Amino acid sequence: MTKIVVVDNHGQFTHLERRALRDLGVDTELIDNDTPPEDVDADGVVLSGGPDMDRIGNSAEYLEAEMPVLGICLGMQLIAAELGGRVGSGEYGGYADVSVDIVDADDPLTGSLHPETRVWASHADEVKELPDGFELTARSDVCDVEAMSDTDRDLYGVQWHPEVAHTEEGDEVFENFLAICEADSSR
Repeated sequence: MTKIVVVDNHGQFTHLERRALRDLGVDTELIDNDTPPEDVDADGVVLSGGPDMDRIGNSAEYLEAEMPVLGICLGMQLIAAELGGRVGSGEYGGYADVSVDIVDADDPLTGSLHPETRVWASHADEVKELPDGFELTARSDVCDVEAMSDTDRDLYGVQWHPEVAHTEEGDEVFENFLAICEADSSR
């Protein structure tokens, strides 16, 4: 059975990320973000959302752990910040229902949602510039970078929260990440 851990960055929906994976039949565990990657035996990692980039613990170390990583909201922002992209304040702030354009129909994480999907997202902070090696996979009128992927390194990020009921096709994002993890573990 595929195991995916959720690294807890103190987000208010983190428990829902674990639940979404468990509901897909995934062996999953919620772990503290102070847990070093070498102490984790998993096929994939979800870096949860959270309130503050100063409270990410060891989350950045998972980017070098040679397993697929999905960053959600703050998780995506820390991937961008750690790998040379740029994160800044969003114009729209708090949570909102947003229509997102999927710009890469072939992307393994978000491509199946093409051409658009409705999501629940916070834009207090957002990725302003992609890191090297990443492709833009989704955008909206609210945010230029709603999702990004580096398929060579199996690093993925979404600005929105696929784990909440307000996101229409959130389960599909987790299903797609599970498929990425299963494909990676069979290599």
